[in-house]
Amino acid sequence: MPDETPRRIDTSVPHSARIWNYWLGGKDHFAADQEAGDAYREVFPLIETFARESRGFLRRSVTYLAAEAGMTQFLDLGAGLPTVNNTHEVAQRIAPTARVVYVDHDPLVLLHVHALLTSTAEGATAYIEADMRDTDAVLDGAAETLDMSRPVALVISDVLGHIVDFDEALALVGRLVDRLPSGSCLALSHAAAADAGHAAAQETYNASGAVPYILRTPEQIARFFDGLELVEPGVVSWPHWHPDATTTSAAERGGWGGVARIP
Repeated sequence: MPDETPRRIDTSVPHSARIWNYWLGGKDHFAADQEAGDAYREVFPLIETFARESRGFLRRSVTYLAAEAGMTQFLDLGAGLPTVNNTHEVAQRIAPTARVVYVDHDPLVLLHVHALLTSTAEGATAYIEADMRDTDAVLDGAAETLDMSRPVALVISDVLGHIVDFDEALALVGRLVDRLPSGSCLALSHAAAADAGHAAAQETYNASGAVPYILRTPEQIARFFDGLELVEPGVVSWPHWHPDATTTSAAERGGWGGVARIP
């Protein structure tokens, strides 16, 4: 890592990736993150369950893409902090030749990027430091590892809420989808407000000085898949998408997702 990278991280301000890490039982967080995570959980106790449900959706969707859709190329936007069942780990357990590219521009992720660059001998993993909204940088960088003339699985897991303007987030997904070859797939999840308590907890977090995250409605989340061929059961709450023996479900739903084929 460049010497200046650690100085770009302000550990006194809560950070969504570190709070997420805390909720999932990880160790890569600081006091400010734990305090913010505890405050959020006090208002909305189900948040840790939702964090696990979101991670479960990622694991099951990548499993589907590798095992049933035959995908061997993955482009993961907003890599976040490495934890269990990262995209490359799930994909390469099923398809050892899978090639995975992560995209993030968070200096915190850079400190841990070595954990995202492990790979099977037959496959490959790579990391692009770029803003996900910079479509040219993302796709040009991905082309150094992936064959962009062949189908690619685009994975967008709970990061679009950091784009405050909905139309901008919608346009970003549209630009990426339009430039991927036919037969590619989109796996996308996004947090939604389960109830008034959840919405209030998020509003308090957004006002804390941390980078805000916008909760969106199921109807808005479904719009990211406009024009694509949805895999059954469509865009549903996280635990309802291809549940398996390890899937748990909360009484209230905090996020929605789906997988679709790009015609």
